Amino acid sequence: MIKIAPLFALTGAALLLAACGSSNDASTEATADTVEMPADEALTAITDEPVEDPAATATDEPATEAENEASAEDAADAAAEVASEAAAAADAPSQ
Repeated sequence: MIKIAPLFALTGAALLLAACGSSNDASTEATADTVEMPADEALTAITDEPVEDPAATATDEPATEAENEASAEDAADAAAEVASEAAAAADAPSQ
């Protein structure tokens, strides 16, 4: 059994070297693997045309000054309410 073990090792090494051999066939075209290959794929021509989205939410007219003031007052009231709730929660004894 011990005499067969070196034979298996040599056979494995020979198969490994045979698998790592190169092809010297001149009919196969060689291409270099570079970092530019993925970049070249991204540069393919785009044939899609942009289309108009009918569900777009852009408004044509700007908000009036009164609407801006009302929304600012609403935001200030909401901020004051949140601040008072936070202060009350901080003052409450924890269980």
